[in-house]
Amino acid sequence: MAAYLPNVSAQCAMCRATIENNVSSGDTTVGAGLNMGILYLFAAPYLLAMIIGYFWYRNAKMKKRAAY
Repeated sequence: MAAYLPNVSAQCAMCRATIENNVSSGDTTVGAGLNMGILYLFAAPYLLAMIIGYFWYRNAKMKKRAAY
């Protein structure tokens, strides 16, 4: 897995070059789409953790009420 790390870094440079070429030609939709993808990948784990935490809290609360 660590052997592929330099290749992954190279792909990021290729994406950056593509975005720069598109922006220089006046097309900003690709850059906006890339930014939305980054935000989605950033927010997804936190949203999933909040949903799991909510159901865990609700389940614990119902079990506590049933015990009384």
